[in-house]
Amino acid sequence: MRYLSDADVERLLPGPSDAVDLAHEALVALARGEAQAPPKPAVHTLPGSFANAMPAAWPARGLLGCKWISIFPGNPTQGLPTASGLVLLNDHRTGVPVCVMEAAALTAARTAAVSGACVRALSPGGGHVAITGAGVQARSHLRVLEALGTPEVVVFARRQQARDELAAWAARHTPGLRVRLVADVEQAVRGAAVVVTALSIGLEGAELRPEWVRADALLLPLDYASSVGRALAGSGVLVADDVAQFESVRAKGGLGEGYPSPTATTGDLLQAQRPPRRVTCQNLGNGLSDLVVAAAVARAAEDAGAGQLLGRAAP
Repeated sequence: MRYLSDADVERLLPGPSDAVDLAHEALVALARGEAQAPPKPAVHTLPGSFANAMPAAWPARGLLGCKWISIFPGNPTQGLPTASGLVLLNDHRTGVPVCVMEAAALTAARTAAVSGACVRALSPGGGHVAITGAGVQARSHLRVLEALGTPEVVVFARRQQARDELAAWAARHTPGLRVRLVADVEQAVRGAAVVVTALSIGLEGAELRPEWVRADALLLPLDYASSVGRALAGSGVLVADDVAQFESVRAKGGLGEGYPSPTATTGDLLQAQRPPRRVTCQNLGNGLSDLVVAAAVARAAEDAGAGQLLGRAAP
């Protein structure tokens, strides 16, 4: 079995455009019932923290695996990432584990790739992209948005230090993208064709007001219902990457009281004509999107002889 550190994974990730293609294929496969990604069970220890198991299989592609991911919002105060975990890939013919990799870089890239697939197919155009939050997801999304040829991104962050750090990062890593940092969330969102919300899950008092948001905007909430509440989600078309997963989260109160149900999957909408209304894609995360990106990383690692081979001692 090959072990890949987060640094290995980051070096071997597919390019942003290729990752968007993989995410698109995974979303469509889920919509067509060609792959399996059951609702992820969650376990809890500290309040506000949880861990998920995210198994997936795509028999036609020979893919089998699982991601184990934890979210601990208090970790940054200890110098640790909020999200951490592992992805395990199995041989689809025997079930034998063949590769295990750290999940932080992969999760960031996969999340941005899923958003990118939605932006590429469902953006109404004619405006900038807004991102709320200046953390890891802002960085991974800027890479994808640059690859998609986005003309301008406006990022909201409350703290001056966060704005300065992201501006410096963008100048180095996404020089072809015009990035503007603002301290007012309404200023970021007004007029945006696409709004990506990347604040903390469960954050209170952060909901976007519907009158700030264009009538035909594409909304991509990464923070569940923290920013895109029931009023905004119910003001247009609502879809989810995995409806069963969405309903599982909704039933457990993870989206707040009265949150509407999706009318279709994101993969369905990617294959259809875009509705002339607001579109909210509640992509809560599915194991298949992780699996297709992880498989690409594992193939690149095997070709390059990267990582560390873990073997069993002879009996």
